[in-house]
Order: sequence, then structure tokens, then C-alpha cells
Amino acid sequence: MSEPDSVILEATRRRLSGKQADTVDKLTRSAVEVLAREGFAGMTIRMVAAAAGVGTATAYTYFSSKEHLVAEIFWRRLISAPSPASEDADPTVRVIAELRNIAMLVADEQELSGAVTSALLGRDPDVEHLRGRIGTEIRKRIIRALGPDPDPDVVESLELLYAGALVRAGMGYGSYSEIADRIEKSALLILN
Repeated sequence: MSEPDSVILEATRRRLSGKQADTVDKLTRSAVEVLAREGFAGMTIRMVAAAAGVGTATAYTYFSSKEHLVAEIFWRRLISAPSPASEDADPTVRVIAELRNIAMLVADEQELSGAVTSALLGRDPDVEHLRGRIGTEIRKRIIRALGPDPDPDVVESLELLYAGALVRAGMGYGSYSEIADRIEKSALLILN
């Protein structure tokens, strides 16, 4: 089993059997559908469970809150996204490709993208756990893109750039595509 596959089968709360992984997959796919229809404010775990064809209690076995569910959706997309996003010899090109790739994970889904920002800012312990995993993965990708012995201040600046851009997009200050363009301009300022 490859690293991404093993991570996908590991829920925030516990490792999953095949059937449990299928249930979690149904719930995450149904959540995207419910979000598109109801928005984050209108979405409930009960609605998602009904759309997935599972009981509400079963859904709560895997997800403590709708914030946890949405954070899980983003985590799964991140870990499934190709990395490195570029094999270019120039680290600046690699970093920009990596950050753009991450920024565009939910770009085409307006309700989901706003929900991801809201969810990741939540205080739910399961969300905090996923936020840590997401942050660690993004840091690893930035470091890998920069190459050997990157300047820790540059790594942190790029992390702050991405996090700030995510919040800005979630607040509606631009589409994710526009924010991805802005990330590129800002990353060039940091890297040059």
C-alpha cells in the first residue's frame, strides 16, 4: 500500500477496515454534494448521513462535527494531489507550482472552498489534529520544492503566505484562481 493510500484509510480517530473506509468515502462524497446544495451554514451531519445512505449515529462515529468532515475532505484531496507538482530544476518554479497546486484543490467548488476555510479555523480537537497534519504536509512540500537545506525563514514565510491566502480566499477577497495568481506574485517576492 502506498503512503497516500495508507493515509486515506486512516481516519482522524482510528484506522479503518475496508468497509469502514467505504463508509467514510461515501460520507465525504455526499458532504461535497450537500455543501454544493445547502452551503456550509445549512449543511448538517444528519443531511450528509442521509445522502450517503448511513445512519446519523454512524456518521458521528467517524466525524465529530461538520467542520471535522470538511477538514477531512481537504486532507484527502491534499494527500491525493501529486507532489512534487513540478520536476523543474529551478526551485522557484517548483515552489510556485506546489503552492498553486495546493491552492487549486478546491478552486472549482465555491461552497467547498469557503467551507474548508471555516472548518480549518475551528477548535474541534479532530479539526486541530487534521490542521496539524495538513500543515505538516504543506511544509514538507515546500521544503521538498526548495531543495536541500532551505532557509527556515523562507519556509515559514511561504507557509504564512499560503495560510493567509487561504483565509483571504475564504473571506471572498478573490476567487481561488485569483488567489493562486497572488500567491505566485508574493512567492516571487519572497524567493528573489
